[in-house]
Formats: sequence, C-alpha cells, structure tokens
Amino acid sequence: MHLDVLHLRNFYYRSALGRAAQKVIRDELVRMWPEAKGQTVAGFGFAVPLLRPYLGDARRVIGLMPGPQGVMPWPAGQANVSVLCEDTLWPLPTGFVDKLVVLHGLETTDHPTGVLSECHRVLGPGGRAIFIVPNRAGLWSRSDRTPFGFGRPYSPSQLESQLRAHDFDIGTVRATLYQPPSHNPVWRRMAGVLERAGHNIPMLAGGGVLIVEACKQSPAASGPGHRARSRASVLAPMPDAVPA
Repeated sequence: MHLDVLHLRNFYYRSALGRAAQKVIRDELVRMWPEAKGQTVAGFGFAVPLLRPYLGDARRVIGLMPGPQGVMPWPAGQANVSVLCEDTLWPLPTGFVDKLVVLHGLETTDHPTGVLSECHRVLGPGGRAIFIVPNRAGLWSRSDRTPFGFGRPYSPSQLESQLRAHDFDIGTVRATLYQPPSHNPVWRRMAGVLERAGHNIPMLAGGGVLIVEACKQSPAASGPGHRARSRASVLAPMPDAVPA
C-alpha cells in the first residue's frame, strides 16, 4: 500500500537522513541521464525530489502521484506540475513520455502489473524508464524508519524478470545507498565515505536501493482503459488522426 504523501515529504525534505538519501539517488540518476533537453520527463510515485535537475531544459516535467498516496504541489515557488492519478490509469496519452522515473510507485502498489503496463504505454518508441526500488538484500528494506522499509523489496533478478515480462529491455543495473538508514550523527558524518566505499564493491548486495534502467522497444498493447492515441497525434496532429 502506498505511503502517505506527508510522510514522504517529511522524510525527503525535513530530515537529514531523507535529504542525504535524496542527494545520493538523484546524483546517481543524473549520472545515468545527464540531460533531457527538449524531452518530456515524467515521474510516478514520489519521484519529484529527483526531477528538479530536468526542470531547466526538459520540454515538460510531470509528477504523477497515485491516489492512495495523495498529492502535493511541486516544485515550490514555481508553476505546479504534480497531478493525482490512479495507479493503472494515468492522464497521459500513449507514447507521450521520453523519460520516466518510478520511485515509491512499484513496490508499494497493489497492482504492480497494471503499473508496469502503464509505464510501457506512456513511453514513446525507444523511451527509457528508471525504476528505483528497495534492495531485498540491503539494510534499508529491513528498517521501517524510512520509506524503503515499506512494500515489496526486490532482488535484481526479480525486478528484471518483471520488466522483461512487460516488454522492456534491461539496460544499466546499479545499487546505491550504502550508508545505514540511521539518524545517528556519527553515521551521518560517515555517509560520504561509506557511499564511496560501497560503489567500489563489485556486488549489488550492499546497496539499500536498486536502480534499473529499461528501454521500451515494442509497441504497447491496447486494452481496456488504454488510450490508442499515438505520439504523432499528440505532438503534431495529422489530418486523418482519430480522436482518443
């Protein structure tokens, strides 16, 4: 079940541990996707803390927040880009998104298959998605003091298997958050050292979260609740376009 948006906001924006986790994960995301110039970037779950680097050059940025979680306006001080949606029915046309980030959206949903189907549907041909989930073998999934201790943690093979079943090709697989999920000031001071040391370990078992990049290669299947509108009809309407 999804966590409440206030709990997520307080963790990521009002606690030292949450701000540290946000920075570590966002830095890893930016290393994988350094820019999104002229592209549409969307996040599902509570991905907005990671999307700020793309506000400047992306064509548009959209924060999709599931109904059971709730929604908050984001970004602060700017025009709101957050929208409330159902897990399995997003208010986006088919093929609309170039880059998609999923954080606290897959492991907490009651409908993981439906969420992955929507991920596939909204991505354009060759679109890429990054899924960030708790690592089953890491410390963060074993503590309920952070949002990563809720929902279903994954091993790399489990997540990759689910993604392949939904017609995604697997790209980069990484782990991060090697610091312990502790508010203790001693561990906070050592966080940077532990992250650098962890990235030198040639195993994924130590990281608190898994980061898996996947690419859409085949067309999304149409079905109940799926819009059949094409990417071309969204960005450049054609004379014979069929309304959604």
